[in-house]
Amino acid sequence: MRKLTTLLLLVASLTTTAQSHVMDVNTQKLGAPVQPTMYGIFFEDINYAADGGLYAEMVKNRSFEFPQRLMGWRAYGNFDVKDDGPFERNPHYVRLKYSGHNDKFTGLENEGFFGIAVKKDATYRFSLWARCPEGGKSTLEVSFVDNDTMGEDQRFATVKVEISGKEWKKYTATMKSPRTEPKGALRIFLAGGKATTDVEHISLFPADTWKGRENGMRKDLAQALFDMHPGVFRFPGGCIVEGTDLETRYQWKNSVGPVENRPLNENRWHYTFGHRFYPDYFQSYGLGFFEFFQLCEDFGSEALPVISCGLACQFQNPDPTKKGVHVAVDDLDDYIQDALDLVEFANGPVDSKWGKVRADMGHPEPFGLKYLGVGNEQWDYDEAHGGFGPVFTERLKKFSDAIRAKYPNLKLIGTTGPNSEGWDFDLLQPRMKQLKVDLYDEHYYRNEEWFLSHGLRYDSYDRKGPRVFAGEYACHGKGKKWNHFETSLYEAAHMTGIERNADIVHMATYAPLFAHVEGWQWRPDAIWFDNLRSFKSVSYYVQQLYAMNKGTNVLSLTMQKQPVAGQPGQDGLFASSVYDSTTGEVIVKVANTSDQTQPVTLNLQGLKSATTAQTITLHSDNMNGENTLDEPEKIIPVQGAIAVTPGKKASSITDELPAKTFKIYKVKK
Repeated sequence: MRKLTTLLLLVASLTTTAQSHVMDVNTQKLGAPVQPTMYGIFFEDINYAADGGLYAEMVKNRSFEFPQRLMGWRAYGNFDVKDDGPFERNPHYVRLKYSGHNDKFTGLENEGFFGIAVKKDATYRFSLWARCPEGGKSTLEVSFVDNDTMGEDQRFATVKVEISGKEWKKYTATMKSPRTEPKGALRIFLAGGKATTDVEHISLFPADTWKGRENGMRKDLAQALFDMHPGVFRFPGGCIVEGTDLETRYQWKNSVGPVENRPLNENRWHYTFGHRFYPDYFQSYGLGFFEFFQLCEDFGSEALPVISCGLACQFQNPDPTKKGVHVAVDDLDDYIQDALDLVEFANGPVDSKWGKVRADMGHPEPFGLKYLGVGNEQWDYDEAHGGFGPVFTERLKKFSDAIRAKYPNLKLIGTTGPNSEGWDFDLLQPRMKQLKVDLYDEHYYRNEEWFLSHGLRYDSYDRKGPRVFAGEYACHGKGKKWNHFETSLYEAAHMTGIERNADIVHMATYAPLFAHVEGWQWRPDAIWFDNLRSFKSVSYYVQQLYAMNKGTNVLSLTMQKQPVAGQPGQDGLFASSVYDSTTGEVIVKVANTSDQTQPVTLNLQGLKSATTAQTITLHSDNMNGENTLDEPEKIIPVQGAIAVTPGKKASSITDELPAKTFKIYKVKK
C-alpha cells in the first residue's frame, strides 16, 4: 500500500510539473509595439576596438604624434623628427637623410598593431605625404617584411615610390602580398638618390575595406555588425566619453574633417589596468563621428551619439568639488555648444557651419539624428555618500534646457549611473522622470545569480516615466569571466523580460562589442578577432537571434496566468512572445536554464490551422564551451522544424526542451 501511495504521488507530481509548463500565448490581441531600436550595438574603443580593430588602418602612430614620437617605429640611419609639418593639429614628421655611405640605409619600420598582417593575394593601399625640402628627387622602397624568416630575403613584397619637389604632396601605391603573414612589418628605405626626404601620415589599408572606402573599416568586422541587424548604434563610448581627465575625453569635433588633421587622443583604457597594460593604446580618430554616422546609415540603425557633460570619470575622480578636475556648472557653455553643434553636423543644411563640414566630407544629405545621450555613467550624491548633491543632474538640466529650446524633437537620453540597483540608482531613477528625459541609460554587469533572479526586473517599472535604454549589460560568470555558453544562455533568458516589457524598454545593447585576442582588457565581449580572423561569441548569436526575431508587437504569454520569468515553480523557464506584422509570424522564445529536460506546451490561442513551426535552437552540452578563432562555429544556432497540432480555438506545440537550451518557435498565423 505504501509503494502504491508513493507511485501515485510521483505520478501526480509529474502531472503537475507537465501542466505547469503549458504556456498560453494570446495571438489575437496585439500588445505594445516593439521599437525598431529595441536591439542594437554599443561601440566603445576598448580592447583595441577602433585602431587595430574595426578601423582598418594597419600602421601604428602613422603621424608620429604619440608622446614618444617613434613609438611603433624603428628608425635607423640619418633621420630627425621635426614638428613644423603641413597639418596644424598633427605637426610632427620624420626627415630621412642620406646615410653618408652607399652601403648604409636610412629608413623606418612599423610594427603595426600586434604585427602587420597580410593575406595571400590580397591588395593593400599604401600612402604617405612627402616632399624633398631641398629640392630634387628621391625613391622610397616600401616593403612587407618578415624579420624572423629563414629565407634569403626578409622582403616578400616591394613597391617603389618616387618623391619630387619641395611641396608636400600625397603619394599612393598598391602592394599585393604573395603570401599570408600574420606577424610582418612595413619597411621604408630611402633607397634612391641623396635628396633629403620628409615623410608624414604614413598609412596602409587593405584595398578590400567595408564598402570599399578609402578611410574604411575592416570588412569582416563591419560585416559582423551588419549581420546583427542593429536597430540602434550607440557610440563612441562609454568611459572614453568622460576621459580619465577632461583633456582626454572624447571630443567629436576632433574626429571630423581630413584624417590627416585629426589630432591624437589618449585612450582612457591604455593604462587603466596594470594587469593588462597597453601604453601604446591611443586614438587616431580615424574612426570618427562622420564614420560612425556613415556606419549607422549602412546598417539601417538609428544613431545614438553620447557626449561629455563636463564630468571626468567619477570612478577615477571621486571628488566632484576638486578644482580643475570637472567643469563647474556655470562654465558649461562650451560643452553645451558642442552638443548643439553636433546636431547641426548631423542634421544641419549644407550652408550651416557644421552642416558644411559634413557636406565637405562627402555627405550633403542630413544623417537624420533623432537621439542624443548626455553623460555616460555619471551619478549624484546623497548625504550618506559624500553629500555633494545633484552633481550630474544639475548639469543634465542645463543641457536639456538648451537642447530642447533649439531642437525640441530630439530625444534626450540621461543615465542612472553605473549600477542596476543601490543608493545611486535609487537616487537617479526618479530624477530622470523629474527632468523629463525621453529615455535613461542603465548598466548592469552581473553574475549568474542576478540574471536568473531578475526575470521580472522591468514588470514593475513606472509606465508613466521615461523609457529605458539598457545601454550596457552582460552576464559575468562568477569566477569565470569569459565568453562561455552558460552566461550567454542567461542573457537570452533575461532578454525575454526585456521583450515582454517592450512598452517601457525601447533599446538594449550588449557590451562590450569587440576585443582583440592579444589586446583585450575587458571580457566577455561579443566579437573577438586577431589581425586576420574573427569569431562571434555565443552572446553575439543571442543578440542576433533577438534582433532578427524581434517582431512588431508583444503577445501575452503566461503560465498559470503568470509571466514566465524563472519564478518559483517554473523550473528555470523564461519565455516571451511577439507577433511580426511584416511576416505574419507568431514568434515564441523559451529559455530552459535548468539542469533537466522540461516538457513544454505552447498553447497558441486564436491560431487554428498551422501544422508546422520553424525552430532555432542554441544549445551546448558543455556549459564552459565557447567559440574560438580555431573553432568559430563550435556553438551556433541550429535551424529545425516541429509539428503543430491544430485545434478549433487554438493550435499547440508540444516539445521536450533540453536542459540549458534557448529555443525560438516561429509559426505563420
